[in-house]
Amino acid sequence: MSAVALRPPGQVMQLERLGSLHQSRLSFMRILLRRMRAGNWRIKRRLFEIDKAGVGVALYEAQGPERSYTLVAFAHDLPPEKRSDRVIAKAWDATFTLFDGAPEQADIDRLAQNVPLQEAGRVSVSELSVSRANRSVRLWEHVVTCLAQGHQPDAEKVAAVGYLMRTTAVYGSGKLGAADRGVTEDRPECHGPFQIEMLSVYLTRCFVMDLVEHMARARSPDTAVPLDPGLRRRFGIGNSTGLGLAPFLVNHPVLLNNWIATRETALARVRSVETAAASEVTVFRDRLDRAIRNAADWRSEHPMQIERLGHLRADLDALKARLEGFDFAIHPWDRLYRWAEDALSVEGQEQLVSLLLEPYGELVDDLEGGLAADEAAARRIDGAMSVADLRRLIKAHYGWALAIDWTQRDAQARAWYVSEEKLEPRLGERFEEPIAEYEQPLAPGRDAAALARDLHGCDPSLSIADFLTSHPEHRHIVRRVQLVDRYPYAEIRDNTIAAHMMPIDWLRCKLACFGATHFDPRSDRWVRINMFQNAPFPPELPDTGDDWAYPEVKP
Repeated sequence: MSAVALRPPGQVMQLERLGSLHQSRLSFMRILLRRMRAGNWRIKRRLFEIDKAGVGVALYEAQGPERSYTLVAFAHDLPPEKRSDRVIAKAWDATFTLFDGAPEQADIDRLAQNVPLQEAGRVSVSELSVSRANRSVRLWEHVVTCLAQGHQPDAEKVAAVGYLMRTTAVYGSGKLGAADRGVTEDRPECHGPFQIEMLSVYLTRCFVMDLVEHMARARSPDTAVPLDPGLRRRFGIGNSTGLGLAPFLVNHPVLLNNWIATRETALARVRSVETAAASEVTVFRDRLDRAIRNAADWRSEHPMQIERLGHLRADLDALKARLEGFDFAIHPWDRLYRWAEDALSVEGQEQLVSLLLEPYGELVDDLEGGLAADEAAARRIDGAMSVADLRRLIKAHYGWALAIDWTQRDAQARAWYVSEEKLEPRLGERFEEPIAEYEQPLAPGRDAAALARDLHGCDPSLSIADFLTSHPEHRHIVRRVQLVDRYPYAEIRDNTIAAHMMPIDWLRCKLACFGATHFDPRSDRWVRINMFQNAPFPPELPDTGDDWAYPEVKP
Protein backbone atom coordinates (compact mmCIF):
# COMPACT_ATOMS: atom_id res chain seq x y z
CA MET A 1 0.00 0.00 0.00
CA SER A 2 1.28 3.45 -0.84
CA ALA A 3 1.59 5.91 2.00
CA VAL A 4 -1.61 7.73 2.97
CA ALA A 5 -1.40 11.48 2.37
CA LEU A 6 -1.56 13.95 5.23
CA ARG A 7 -4.94 15.58 5.75
CA PRO A 8 -5.02 18.95 3.94
CA PRO A 9 -4.59 22.16 5.96
CA GLY A 10 -7.96 23.37 4.73
CA GLN A 11 -9.57 20.52 6.65
CA VAL A 12 -7.35 20.45 9.72
CA MET A 13 -6.79 24.14 10.46
CA GLN A 14 -10.38 25.22 10.98
CA LEU A 15 -11.23 26.37 14.48
CA GLU A 16 -13.99 23.83 15.02
CA ARG A 17 -11.51 21.01 14.47
CA LEU A 18 -8.62 22.64 16.32
CA GLY A 19 -11.03 23.16 19.20
CA SER A 20 -11.77 19.42 19.23
CA LEU A 21 -8.24 18.08 19.62
CA HIS A 22 -7.46 15.53 22.33
CA GLN A 23 -4.22 14.63 24.07
CA SER A 24 -2.14 11.99 22.31
CA ARG A 25 1.14 10.15 22.76
CA LEU A 26 2.81 13.18 21.12
CA SER A 27 1.47 15.56 23.78
CA PHE A 28 4.15 17.31 25.80
CA MET A 29 3.22 15.81 29.18
CA ARG A 30 3.52 12.27 27.88
CA ILE A 31 6.80 13.07 26.13
CA LEU A 32 8.16 14.40 29.43
CA LEU A 33 7.27 11.28 31.41
CA ARG A 34 8.61 8.95 28.69
CA ARG A 35 11.89 10.86 28.76
CA MET A 36 12.04 10.79 32.56
CA ARG A 37 11.41 7.05 32.63
CA ALA A 38 13.95 6.33 29.88
CA GLY A 39 16.55 8.55 31.56
CA ASN A 40 16.00 6.98 34.98
CA TRP A 41 15.19 10.34 36.56
CA ARG A 42 15.08 10.46 40.36
CA ILE A 43 12.67 12.80 42.14
CA LYS A 44 13.17 13.46 45.85
CA ARG A 45 11.49 15.68 48.39
CA ARG A 46 14.47 17.57 49.79
CA LEU A 47 12.61 19.82 52.22
CA PHE A 48 9.09 20.03 53.63
CA GLU A 49 8.84 22.72 56.29
CA ILE A 50 5.08 23.32 56.38
CA ASP A 51 3.35 24.16 59.66
CA LYS A 52 -0.10 23.14 60.93
CA ALA A 53 -1.69 26.14 59.24
CA GLY A 54 -0.32 25.02 55.90
CA VAL A 55 2.33 27.72 55.67
CA GLY A 56 5.95 27.12 54.72
CA VAL A 57 8.31 25.98 52.00
CA ALA A 58 9.08 22.67 50.27
CA LEU A 59 11.72 21.56 47.76
CA TYR A 60 11.29 18.82 45.15
CA GLU A 61 14.42 17.88 43.22
CA ALA A 62 14.30 16.17 39.81
CA GLN A 63 17.67 14.63 38.99
CA GLY A 64 18.22 13.74 35.34
CA PRO A 65 21.18 12.14 33.57
CA GLU A 66 23.12 15.41 33.30
CA ARG A 67 21.57 18.01 35.61
CA SER A 68 18.90 18.61 38.21
CA TYR A 69 15.96 20.95 38.64
CA THR A 70 14.23 21.90 41.88
CA LEU A 71 10.66 23.04 42.43
CA VAL A 72 10.62 25.61 45.22
CA ALA A 73 7.07 25.62 46.61
CA PHE A 74 5.67 28.20 49.02
CA ALA A 75 2.45 27.32 50.85
CA HIS A 76 0.23 30.11 52.16
CA ASP A 77 -2.77 30.41 54.49
CA LEU A 78 -5.06 32.34 52.14
CA PRO A 79 -8.36 33.74 53.42
CA PRO A 80 -11.27 32.56 51.22
CA GLU A 81 -12.20 36.12 50.23
CA LYS A 82 -8.79 36.58 48.59
CA ARG A 83 -8.98 33.40 46.50
CA SER A 84 -9.45 34.23 42.81
CA ASP A 85 -8.46 32.65 39.50
CA ARG A 86 -8.32 36.02 37.77
CA VAL A 87 -4.99 37.32 36.51
CA ILE A 88 -5.49 40.45 38.63
CA ALA A 89 -5.34 38.39 41.86
CA LYS A 90 -2.58 39.34 44.29
CA ALA A 91 -2.52 36.30 46.61
CA TRP A 92 -2.72 32.52 46.16
CA ASP A 93 -2.78 29.33 48.18
CA ALA A 94 0.61 28.31 46.80
CA THR A 95 3.33 29.84 44.65
CA PHE A 96 6.21 28.14 42.87
CA THR A 97 9.39 28.53 40.89
CA LEU A 98 11.50 25.93 39.10
CA PHE A 99 15.15 26.44 40.05
CA ASP A 100 17.95 25.46 37.70
CA GLY A 101 19.93 23.07 39.89
CA ALA A 102 19.87 22.90 43.69
CA PRO A 103 19.14 26.17 45.54
CA GLU A 104 21.20 27.31 48.50
CA GLN A 105 19.57 28.82 51.59
CA ALA A 106 20.35 32.30 50.26
CA ASP A 107 18.43 31.45 47.09
CA ILE A 108 15.44 30.22 49.10
CA ASP A 109 15.45 33.39 51.20
CA ARG A 110 15.58 35.55 48.06
CA LEU A 111 12.80 33.60 46.41
CA ALA A 112 10.63 33.79 49.55
CA GLN A 113 10.67 37.57 49.17
CA ASN A 114 9.65 37.49 45.51
CA VAL A 115 7.85 34.34 44.33
CA PRO A 116 4.76 34.81 46.56
CA LEU A 117 4.34 38.25 44.96
CA GLN A 118 4.30 36.81 41.41
CA GLU A 119 4.08 39.81 38.99
CA ALA A 120 4.99 42.22 41.78
CA GLY A 121 8.23 40.32 42.44
CA ARG A 122 11.27 39.42 40.38
CA VAL A 123 13.31 36.29 39.93
CA SER A 124 16.64 35.67 38.19
CA VAL A 125 18.20 33.58 35.42
CA SER A 126 18.63 30.83 38.03
CA GLU A 127 14.87 30.33 37.85
CA LEU A 128 13.19 28.79 34.82
CA SER A 129 9.49 29.22 35.57
CA VAL A 130 7.16 30.97 37.99
CA SER A 131 3.65 29.78 38.83
CA ARG A 132 0.83 29.91 41.35
CA ALA A 133 -2.17 27.79 42.32
CA ASN A 134 -5.37 27.90 44.35
CA ARG A 135 -7.18 25.14 46.18
CA SER A 136 -10.38 23.69 44.81
CA VAL A 137 -12.93 24.99 47.28
CA ARG A 138 -15.25 22.08 46.42
CA LEU A 139 -12.79 19.31 47.16
CA TRP A 140 -9.91 20.40 49.40
CA GLU A 141 -11.79 20.48 52.69
CA HIS A 142 -13.62 17.25 51.91
CA VAL A 143 -10.38 15.37 51.31
CA VAL A 144 -8.61 16.79 54.37
CA THR A 145 -11.59 15.99 56.59
CA CYS A 146 -11.97 12.43 55.32
CA LEU A 147 -8.28 11.59 55.63
CA ALA A 148 -8.10 13.16 59.09
CA GLN A 149 -11.04 10.99 60.20
CA GLY A 150 -9.31 7.87 58.92
CA HIS A 151 -11.18 7.09 55.70
CA GLN A 152 -10.90 7.82 52.01
CA PRO A 153 -12.69 10.71 50.27
CA ASP A 154 -15.76 10.01 48.18
CA ALA A 155 -14.68 8.72 44.76
CA GLU A 156 -17.59 10.42 43.00
CA LYS A 157 -16.64 13.78 44.45
CA VAL A 158 -13.04 13.22 43.34
CA ALA A 159 -14.22 12.36 39.82
CA ALA A 160 -16.44 15.45 39.67
CA VAL A 161 -13.48 17.80 40.20
CA GLY A 162 -10.32 15.79 39.51
CA TYR A 163 -7.80 18.06 41.23
CA LEU A 164 -7.05 19.63 44.60
CA MET A 165 -5.35 22.74 43.24
CA ARG A 166 -5.47 24.51 39.92
CA THR A 167 -2.80 26.80 38.57
CA THR A 168 -3.81 30.22 37.32
CA ALA A 169 -0.52 30.83 35.49
CA VAL A 170 2.66 28.94 34.70
CA TYR A 171 5.15 31.47 33.39
CA GLY A 172 8.41 30.70 31.62
CA SER A 173 10.72 32.04 28.91
CA GLY A 174 11.94 35.19 30.60
CA LYS A 175 8.77 36.14 32.45
CA LEU A 176 9.41 38.18 35.64
CA GLY A 177 13.17 37.92 35.10
CA ALA A 178 13.31 34.13 34.74
CA ALA A 179 15.76 32.60 32.30
CA ASP A 180 14.86 32.91 28.64
CA ARG A 181 14.28 29.74 26.64
CA GLY A 182 17.64 30.25 24.99
CA VAL A 183 19.31 29.24 28.26
CA THR A 184 17.84 25.73 28.16
CA GLU A 185 16.81 24.98 24.56
CA ASP A 186 20.02 23.06 23.75
CA ARG A 187 19.61 20.70 26.69
CA PRO A 188 18.27 17.30 25.57
CA GLU A 189 15.59 17.26 28.25
CA CYS A 190 14.36 20.72 27.23
CA HIS A 191 14.47 20.37 23.47
CA GLY A 192 10.73 19.78 23.10
CA PRO A 193 8.21 22.58 23.59
CA PHE A 194 7.25 23.59 27.13
CA GLN A 195 9.18 20.82 28.86
CA ILE A 196 10.25 23.18 31.65
CA GLU A 197 6.65 24.20 32.29
CA MET A 198 5.42 20.59 32.16
CA LEU A 199 8.09 19.53 34.66
CA SER A 200 7.05 22.36 36.96
CA VAL A 201 3.42 21.22 36.87
CA TYR A 202 4.34 17.57 37.43
CA LEU A 203 6.38 18.46 40.53
CA THR A 204 3.59 20.77 41.69
CA ARG A 205 1.25 17.76 41.66
CA CYS A 206 3.70 15.89 43.90
CA PHE A 207 3.73 18.79 46.34
CA VAL A 208 -0.06 19.23 46.41
CA MET A 209 -0.69 15.57 47.21
CA ASP A 210 1.91 15.66 49.99
CA LEU A 211 0.39 18.87 51.33
CA VAL A 212 -3.16 17.56 51.59
CA GLU A 213 -1.97 14.48 53.49
CA HIS A 214 0.16 16.70 55.75
CA MET A 215 -2.86 18.89 56.54
CA ALA A 216 -4.90 15.81 57.46
CA ARG A 217 -2.16 14.59 59.84
CA ALA A 218 -1.86 18.07 61.34
CA ARG A 219 -5.58 18.08 62.06
CA SER A 220 -5.70 14.61 63.59
CA PRO A 221 -2.34 12.88 64.04
CA ASP A 222 -3.80 9.78 65.67
CA THR A 223 -6.48 8.94 63.08
CA ALA A 224 -5.24 10.37 59.79
CA VAL A 225 -4.55 8.04 56.88
CA PRO A 226 -2.82 8.64 53.52
CA LEU A 227 -4.71 8.53 50.25
CA ASP A 228 -5.23 5.14 48.66
CA PRO A 229 -2.60 4.90 45.86
CA GLY A 230 -5.19 4.20 43.18
CA LEU A 231 -7.37 7.10 44.23
CA ARG A 232 -4.31 9.34 44.60
CA ARG A 233 -3.54 8.96 40.90
CA ARG A 234 -7.03 10.19 40.04
CA PHE A 235 -5.95 13.67 41.12
CA GLY A 236 -4.31 15.89 38.54
CA ILE A 237 -3.47 19.57 38.62
CA GLY A 238 -6.19 21.87 37.43
CA ASN A 239 -5.66 25.01 35.43
CA SER A 240 -7.71 28.06 34.62
CA THR A 241 -6.73 29.58 31.29
CA GLY A 242 -8.14 32.65 29.60
CA LEU A 243 -7.50 34.95 26.68
CA GLY A 244 -3.87 35.50 27.62
CA LEU A 245 -3.04 32.16 26.03
CA ALA A 246 -5.12 32.52 22.86
CA PRO A 247 -2.89 34.70 20.60
CA PHE A 248 0.01 32.26 20.94
CA LEU A 249 -1.18 30.20 17.99
CA VAL A 250 -1.16 33.22 15.66
CA ASN A 251 2.04 34.71 17.05
CA HIS A 252 4.00 31.45 16.68
CA PRO A 253 3.02 30.11 13.25
CA VAL A 254 6.06 27.87 12.71
CA LEU A 255 5.62 26.26 16.11
CA LEU A 256 1.93 25.71 15.40
CA ASN A 257 2.82 24.17 12.06
CA ASN A 258 5.26 21.77 13.67
CA TRP A 259 2.79 20.67 16.33
CA ILE A 260 0.01 19.98 13.84
CA ALA A 261 2.26 18.61 11.08
CA THR A 262 3.80 16.15 13.57
CA ARG A 263 0.37 14.89 14.57
CA GLU A 264 -0.78 14.65 10.96
CA THR A 265 2.37 12.78 9.96
CA ALA A 266 1.82 10.32 12.80
CA LEU A 267 -1.78 9.79 11.70
CA ALA A 268 -0.73 9.21 8.08
CA ARG A 269 1.87 6.65 9.18
CA VAL A 270 -0.71 4.68 11.16
CA ARG A 271 -3.31 4.89 8.41
CA SER A 272 -0.67 3.45 6.05
CA VAL A 273 -0.30 0.28 8.13
CA GLU A 274 -1.39 -2.62 5.93
CA THR A 275 -2.22 -5.21 8.59
CA ALA A 276 -2.73 -4.78 12.32
CA ALA A 277 -1.05 -7.31 14.60
CA ALA A 278 -3.19 -8.91 17.28
CA SER A 279 -1.24 -7.07 20.00
CA GLU A 280 -1.92 -3.73 18.29
CA VAL A 281 -5.63 -4.45 18.06
CA THR A 282 -5.64 -5.37 21.76
CA VAL A 283 -4.05 -2.05 22.68
CA PHE A 284 -6.50 -0.13 20.52
CA ARG A 285 -9.51 -1.87 22.04
CA ASP A 286 -8.16 -1.25 25.54
CA ARG A 287 -7.62 2.46 24.90
CA LEU A 288 -11.07 2.76 23.37
CA ASP A 289 -12.68 1.27 26.47
CA ARG A 290 -10.68 3.64 28.62
CA ALA A 291 -11.58 6.61 26.39
CA ILE A 292 -15.23 5.69 26.91
CA ARG A 293 -14.71 5.85 30.66
CA ASN A 294 -12.82 9.13 30.29
CA ALA A 295 -15.73 10.64 28.38
CA ALA A 296 -18.15 9.42 31.05
CA ASP A 297 -16.02 11.06 33.78
CA TRP A 298 -15.65 14.32 31.82
CA ARG A 299 -17.92 16.98 33.37
CA SER A 300 -18.78 20.44 32.07
CA GLU A 301 -21.27 23.18 32.85
CA HIS A 302 -20.97 24.96 29.49
CA PRO A 303 -23.86 24.27 27.07
CA MET A 304 -21.56 23.99 24.06
CA GLN A 305 -19.27 21.48 25.77
CA ILE A 306 -22.20 19.53 27.18
CA GLU A 307 -23.47 19.12 23.61
CA ARG A 308 -20.03 18.09 22.38
CA LEU A 309 -19.70 15.56 25.18
CA GLY A 310 -23.02 14.06 24.18
CA HIS A 311 -21.74 13.66 20.64
CA LEU A 312 -18.41 12.24 21.85
CA ARG A 313 -20.03 9.61 24.05
CA ALA A 314 -22.34 8.55 21.22
CA ASP A 315 -19.38 8.52 18.81
CA LEU A 316 -17.32 6.25 21.05
CA ASP A 317 -20.23 3.85 21.44
CA ALA A 318 -20.62 3.82 17.66
CA LEU A 319 -16.90 3.19 17.24
CA LYS A 320 -17.02 0.26 19.65
CA ALA A 321 -19.98 -1.18 17.75
CA ARG A 322 -18.12 -0.72 14.48
CA LEU A 323 -15.30 -2.94 15.75
CA GLU A 324 -17.63 -5.91 16.08
CA GLY A 325 -16.55 -8.24 13.31
CA PHE A 326 -14.19 -5.62 11.87
CA ASP A 327 -11.47 -6.98 9.58
CA PHE A 328 -8.11 -5.75 10.86
CA ALA A 329 -6.16 -7.57 8.16
CA ILE A 330 -6.73 -5.16 5.27
CA HIS A 331 -5.61 -1.53 5.75
CA PRO A 332 -7.68 -1.39 8.97
CA TRP A 333 -6.84 2.02 10.34
CA ASP A 334 -7.32 3.91 7.09
CA ARG A 335 -10.68 2.22 6.58
CA LEU A 336 -11.71 3.00 10.15
CA TYR A 337 -10.70 6.62 9.82
CA ARG A 338 -12.55 7.03 6.50
CA TRP A 339 -15.67 5.56 8.10
CA ALA A 340 -15.35 8.05 10.97
CA GLU A 341 -15.28 11.05 8.63
CA ASP A 342 -18.85 10.22 7.63
CA ALA A 343 -20.14 8.60 10.82
CA LEU A 344 -18.72 10.67 13.70
CA SER A 345 -18.75 14.28 14.82
CA VAL A 346 -15.56 16.33 14.57
CA GLU A 347 -15.04 15.76 18.30
CA GLY A 348 -15.28 12.01 17.79
CA GLN A 349 -13.05 12.05 14.72
CA GLU A 350 -10.25 13.78 16.59
CA GLN A 351 -10.61 11.41 19.54
CA LEU A 352 -10.18 8.56 17.07
CA VAL A 353 -7.03 10.21 15.67
CA SER A 354 -5.48 10.14 19.15
CA LEU A 355 -6.59 6.56 19.75
CA LEU A 356 -5.09 5.37 16.47
CA LEU A 357 -1.63 6.45 17.63
CA GLU A 358 -1.79 4.49 20.89
CA PRO A 359 -0.59 1.06 19.64
CA TYR A 360 2.20 2.52 17.53
CA GLY A 361 4.82 4.11 19.76
CA GLU A 362 7.66 2.59 17.75
CA LEU A 363 6.15 4.03 14.57
CA VAL A 364 5.39 7.59 15.70
CA ASP A 365 7.30 8.53 18.86
CA ASP A 366 10.40 9.53 16.90
CA LEU A 367 8.38 12.43 15.46
CA GLU A 368 8.56 14.28 18.79
CA GLY A 369 11.95 15.62 17.68
CA GLY A 370 10.19 17.82 15.13
CA LEU A 371 7.90 19.65 17.58
CA ALA A 372 10.35 22.46 18.38
CA ALA A 373 11.01 25.33 15.98
CA ASP A 374 13.65 27.90 15.11
CA GLU A 375 11.16 30.67 14.53
CA ALA A 376 13.69 33.43 13.92
CA ALA A 377 15.08 31.61 10.90
CA ALA A 378 11.66 31.66 9.21
CA ARG A 379 10.93 35.38 9.59
CA ARG A 380 12.97 36.76 6.71
CA ILE A 381 10.90 38.24 3.87
CA ASP A 382 11.86 37.27 0.33
CA GLY A 383 11.95 40.74 -1.17
CA ALA A 384 12.91 39.44 -4.60
CA MET A 385 9.60 37.62 -5.01
CA SER A 386 7.38 39.14 -7.69
CA VAL A 387 3.88 40.47 -7.18
CA ALA A 388 2.61 37.72 -9.49
CA ASP A 389 4.12 34.99 -7.31
CA LEU A 390 2.78 36.54 -4.13
CA ARG A 391 -0.71 36.72 -5.62
CA ARG A 392 -0.44 33.03 -6.45
CA LEU A 393 0.44 32.21 -2.83
CA ILE A 394 -2.44 34.28 -1.48
CA LYS A 395 -4.88 32.49 -3.76
CA ALA A 396 -3.47 29.09 -2.81
CA HIS A 397 -3.35 29.55 0.97
CA TYR A 398 -5.87 32.31 1.72
CA GLY A 399 -8.64 31.58 -0.74
CA TRP A 400 -10.91 31.06 2.26
CA ALA A 401 -10.18 34.63 3.39
CA LEU A 402 -10.75 36.10 -0.07
CA ALA A 403 -14.23 34.53 -0.03
CA ILE A 404 -15.25 36.49 3.10
CA ASP A 405 -17.12 39.79 2.68
CA TRP A 406 -15.01 41.91 4.97
CA THR A 407 -17.37 44.87 4.67
CA GLN A 408 -19.92 43.04 6.82
CA ARG A 409 -19.92 44.02 10.49
CA ASP A 410 -20.09 40.41 11.66
CA ALA A 411 -16.90 39.63 9.73
CA GLN A 412 -14.95 42.22 11.75
CA ALA A 413 -17.01 42.27 14.93
CA ARG A 414 -14.07 41.67 17.29
CA ALA A 415 -10.68 43.28 17.86
CA TRP A 416 -7.73 41.92 19.84
CA TYR A 417 -5.84 44.38 22.01
CA VAL A 418 -3.56 44.42 25.07
CA SER A 419 -4.92 45.67 28.39
CA GLU A 420 -2.98 48.55 29.90
CA GLU A 421 -3.41 47.28 33.46
CA LYS A 422 -2.06 43.72 33.12
CA LEU A 423 -0.43 43.78 29.67
CA GLU A 424 -2.58 40.75 28.82
CA PRO A 425 -4.41 40.06 25.53
CA ARG A 426 -8.08 40.99 25.49
CA LEU A 427 -10.89 40.65 22.96
CA GLY A 428 -13.31 43.51 22.51
CA GLU A 429 -16.29 44.40 20.36
CA ARG A 430 -15.00 46.61 17.57
CA PHE A 431 -18.21 48.55 16.99
CA GLU A 432 -19.12 48.95 20.66
CA GLU A 433 -15.79 49.87 22.27
CA PRO A 434 -13.14 52.49 21.33
CA ILE A 435 -10.41 49.88 20.76
CA ALA A 436 -9.78 49.81 17.01
CA GLU A 437 -6.67 51.98 17.18
CA TYR A 438 -5.11 49.59 19.70
CA GLU A 439 -5.79 46.46 17.65
CA GLN A 440 -3.13 43.74 17.51
CA PRO A 441 -2.29 41.99 14.21
CA LEU A 442 -4.24 38.83 15.02
CA ALA A 443 -6.53 38.73 11.97
CA PRO A 444 -4.37 37.20 9.22
CA GLY A 445 -7.34 36.42 7.00
CA ARG A 446 -8.54 40.00 6.89
CA ASP A 447 -5.00 41.27 6.41
CA ALA A 448 -4.35 38.83 3.55
CA ALA A 449 -7.51 40.04 1.83
CA ALA A 450 -6.38 43.65 2.27
CA LEU A 451 -2.98 42.77 0.83
CA ALA A 452 -4.66 41.15 -2.18
CA ARG A 453 -6.67 44.32 -2.78
CA ASP A 454 -3.58 46.52 -2.75
CA LEU A 455 -1.72 44.12 -5.05
CA HIS A 456 -4.51 44.40 -7.57
CA GLY A 457 -3.39 46.54 -10.47
CA CYS A 458 0.30 46.34 -9.58
CA ASP A 459 2.80 45.34 -12.24
CA PRO A 460 3.05 41.53 -11.91
CA SER A 461 6.82 41.71 -12.30
CA LEU A 462 7.25 44.29 -9.50
CA SER A 463 9.36 42.98 -6.64
CA ILE A 464 7.83 42.65 -3.19
CA ALA A 465 10.66 44.78 -1.83
CA ASP A 466 9.53 47.65 -4.08
CA PHE A 467 5.88 47.05 -3.24
CA LEU A 468 6.58 47.19 0.50
CA THR A 469 8.47 50.45 0.09
CA SER A 470 5.16 52.12 -0.69
CA HIS A 471 3.00 49.77 1.43
CA PRO A 472 5.00 49.04 4.61
CA GLU A 473 1.76 48.29 6.50
CA HIS A 474 1.69 44.92 4.72
CA ARG A 475 5.08 43.66 5.88
CA HIS A 476 3.66 41.39 8.56
CA ILE A 477 1.16 39.68 6.28
CA VAL A 478 3.62 39.34 3.39
CA ARG A 479 5.89 37.51 5.82
CA ARG A 480 3.01 35.20 6.83
CA VAL A 481 1.96 34.44 3.26
CA GLN A 482 5.49 33.44 2.33
CA LEU A 483 5.88 31.47 5.54
CA VAL A 484 2.65 29.49 5.09
CA ASP A 485 3.86 28.39 1.67
CA ARG A 486 6.73 26.60 3.45
CA TYR A 487 4.80 25.59 6.59
CA PRO A 488 1.30 24.58 5.46
CA TYR A 489 -0.16 24.10 8.94
CA ALA A 490 1.07 27.47 10.22
CA GLU A 491 -2.20 29.35 9.75
CA ILE A 492 -5.62 29.04 11.32
CA ARG A 493 -7.83 28.98 8.23
CA ASP A 494 -10.73 30.74 9.86
CA ASN A 495 -11.85 34.28 10.64
CA THR A 496 -10.27 35.10 14.00
CA ILE A 497 -12.29 38.31 14.51
CA ALA A 498 -15.74 37.11 13.46
CA ALA A 499 -18.77 37.66 15.66
CA HIS A 500 -19.30 33.89 16.06
CA MET A 501 -15.62 33.04 16.72
CA MET A 502 -14.99 31.05 19.92
CA PRO A 503 -11.65 31.89 21.60
CA ILE A 504 -11.89 28.70 23.65
CA ASP A 505 -11.19 26.77 20.44
CA TRP A 506 -7.75 28.43 20.33
CA LEU A 507 -7.18 27.55 23.98
CA ARG A 508 -8.15 23.92 23.60
CA CYS A 509 -5.87 23.43 20.62
CA LYS A 510 -2.81 24.54 22.54
CA LEU A 511 -3.78 22.81 25.78
CA ALA A 512 -4.47 19.51 24.00
CA CYS A 513 -0.96 19.69 22.55
CA PHE A 514 0.24 20.09 26.14
CA GLY A 515 -1.67 16.94 27.09
CA ALA A 516 -4.53 18.52 29.05
CA THR A 517 -7.84 16.71 29.53
CA HIS A 518 -11.39 17.36 30.70
CA PHE A 519 -11.83 20.76 29.08
CA ASP A 520 -14.58 22.67 30.87
CA PRO A 521 -15.28 26.08 29.31
CA ARG A 522 -16.60 28.60 31.80
CA SER A 523 -17.50 31.04 29.01
CA ASP A 524 -16.42 31.49 25.41
CA ARG A 525 -13.19 33.07 26.71
CA TRP A 526 -11.78 30.89 29.48
CA VAL A 527 -11.59 27.22 30.29
CA ARG A 528 -10.66 24.89 33.13
CA ILE A 529 -8.64 21.76 32.43
CA ASN A 530 -6.84 18.92 34.16
CA MET A 531 -3.13 18.11 33.79
CA PHE A 532 -1.32 14.86 34.65
CA GLN A 533 -4.50 13.20 35.90
CA ASN A 534 -3.85 9.45 36.29
CA ALA A 535 -0.10 10.01 35.82
CA PRO A 536 2.29 7.87 37.87
CA PHE A 537 3.98 9.49 40.83
CA PRO A 538 7.81 9.39 40.97
CA PRO A 539 8.17 5.99 42.71
CA GLU A 540 5.84 4.47 40.09
CA LEU A 541 7.57 5.87 37.00
CA PRO A 542 9.98 2.96 36.35
CA ASP A 543 7.14 0.43 36.31
CA THR A 544 4.50 2.45 34.43
CA GLY A 545 4.07 2.50 30.67
CA ASP A 546 2.79 5.29 28.47
CA ASP A 547 -0.88 4.41 28.86
CA TRP A 548 -1.57 6.54 31.94
CA ALA A 549 -3.45 9.34 30.17
CA TYR A 550 -6.56 7.17 29.92
CA PRO A 551 -8.20 6.06 33.19
CA GLU A 552 -8.29 2.40 34.05
CA VAL A 553 -11.54 0.60 33.36
CA LYS A 554 -13.13 -0.97 36.41
CA PRO A 555 -13.53 -4.76 36.13
